[in-house]
Amino acid sequence: MLNKLSDTIYYLSNQEDRGRPTLGLVCGDRYSLLIDSGNSPQHAQDFLLEIEKLNVPPVKYVVITHAHWDHFLGMNEFDATVIVNSQTNEKIKEWQSLSLDDRSLQKYVTTNQMSPMCMKIIQNDMPNRDSFKLRSPDVVFKNALTIDLGNKVCKLERIKSTHTDDSTIIYIPDEKVLFLGDCAYGTTTNALFHYKQSLLLPMMKDIQKYDAEMFLLGHESICDLNEMNIYWEELTTASQAVKSTSLENAIESFKVENKRDPNDNELFFIKAFVNDYIIQSQ
Repeated sequence: MLNKLSDTIYYLSNQEDRGRPTLGLVCGDRYSLLIDSGNSPQHAQDFLLEIEKLNVPPVKYVVITHAHWDHFLGMNEFDATVIVNSQTNEKIKEWQSLSLDDRSLQKYVTTNQMSPMCMKIIQNDMPNRDSFKLRSPDVVFKNALTIDLGNKVCKLERIKSTHTDDSTIIYIPDEKVLFLGDCAYGTTTNALFHYKQSLLLPMMKDIQKYDAEMFLLGHESICDLNEMNIYWEELTTASQAVKSTSLENAIESFKVENKRDPNDNELFFIKAFVNDYIIQSQ
């Protein structure tokens, strides 16, 4: 079922065991806008069924936050204008050239073009995948775009991100709500999970300029301002302790600077920033 954040904003919670991220619904007086289209046609259809239970204006727009499969593979199911930034558009073009038969899917997994979970979802939740053709986005913007749904403005912006280089966030000013997609997360390169240290502060600057009180993330659902500030503080403190590929030195530096041991979150982040140094040195 859809969770109600306000009279005009709803979200479908993430389901990590099914590879499903949070999906958003923003309603104006005339139209509604969706944030992300789901990880498959089945995910999208489940979302549509929940929307049909509400008395909301017709869905006119679907905004894709970034070109990771779990956020856009359901977009064919929506009779709406699909909006992406220019970098997301280029990455979706790459997906449009893929064949989705079992042999091709296994090849993509073997060559690390696709995760095993993605293959499983496609096999289970995408009917007629042998003839499936991913649609092209309808509107492509470069840096920012403002949409009026009828007394409900949505501000879209492509920002710097520690997760992917094509992240779009969506801000609803009158509600002080910010949809972040996955932009605040790390990423995996060469089997190492890491946060891109050089992009941490620029990303935080891009996000914190918005007067937001509630934040929706792709795999956490919802956080308030206090929870987000704690997250930023722990990330920043961990990042400041890491100056080399040595985990031991980073932990010791953290203890000296903060006069305490890192908590579990901070230790996780420290390891991720050390991994970033390792990746940069390869």
